[in-house]
Amino acid sequence: MRLPVLVFAAALLLSGCGAALGDTVAAWPAQVPPYDRDAFGDGWADADRDCQDTRQEILIRDLVDITLTADGCDVATGTLNDLYTGTTIAFQRGQSTSDDVQIDHVIPLSYAWKAGAWQWSDADREAFANDGAELRAVDGPTNNSKGDRGPSRWLPPNPPAHCTYAASWRDVARERLVDHGSQVSRAARWSAPR
Repeated sequence: MRLPVLVFAAALLLSGCGAALGDTVAAWPAQVPPYDRDAFGDGWADADRDCQDTRQEILIRDLVDITLTADGCDVATGTLNDLYTGTTIAFQRGQSTSDDVQIDHVIPLSYAWKAGAWQWSDADREAFANDGAELRAVDGPTNNSKGDRGPSRWLPPNPPAHCTYAASWRDVARERLVDHGSQVSRAARWSAPR
């Protein structure tokens, strides 16, 4: 099934971005089932079976000065230069500290659900939820404040990040949510090297 066409028009015009960016959907389907987070898979996947799940791989990609646990599977410590807040966050793995750095789905899963992901296969939804192009390590409280809003209703508190965030949202939406009629499955496109 084709997904609703996303309109990237003047819903949000950011000074200095050079383009109108938005997250208005031309028409949500009339009947969308209630959002089901479990339909996107059982937490973070380890698609390449290297013992590092998607969260760990994003932390390794986005943090600097990282150390790994003894088994090499998890990030123990590191430093995040957070785009959303413009601050530096010292990350330390632990029950009371790991949420200081969260992994943001640039396009929230509930937003993708309403945009048509409810019609996707389980494999396609899990691939989307674990797609590195759609994920970013960020300040935990700031990620919580975002909720399931797009860039016309939420922007990072750090003004220099506005254009980067909105452009990233637009690019992921164009590539991942808009159905261009390709015969290549979404899961295959998402797992392809970039």
